[in-house]
Amino acid sequence: MCGDVELAEDAAQDAFIQAWLNLSTFRPGTSLRNWLYRIAVNAALDVLRREPKKPSAEVESLLMTDPLAGPEAAFLQKERTILVQQAILSLTEASRAVLILREYGGLSYQEIASTLDVPLGTVMSRLNYARDRLKELLVTQFQNLELENV
Repeated sequence: MCGDVELAEDAAQDAFIQAWLNLSTFRPGTSLRNWLYRIAVNAALDVLRREPKKPSAEVESLLMTDPLAGPEAAFLQKERTILVQQAILSLTEASRAVLILREYGGLSYQEIASTLDVPLGTVMSRLNYARDRLKELLVTQFQNLELENV
């Protein structure tokens, strides 16, 4: 969500501190997972607001490539991964948070609504917007990438 390993580490540290300091506010019988996600998302958003906008330099640390693929396939996979990460980072904070919680965190719509303290309909519309926007951004870029490497 942060797009930078150091920012993510800062956010994680802030989240752990906030969770520890506010442990007394956790209500037994509610989802600990959602409570912690809420703290982590808020910490990430706080860190992003404090930092000036800058491009992500640590994209390579998140790459997952097939070790058996040839150099051309590995290169294309790396380029696709960079394009996807840049597209995700270009989304608004609200859309990015919903997309990451759903696609990478595996949370249900209801869990996301609870975590972000927004209505269920807002989660669905933000997720729909984020997916549509990513599709717009990536279709042309992927086609251009494939044409460049033919």
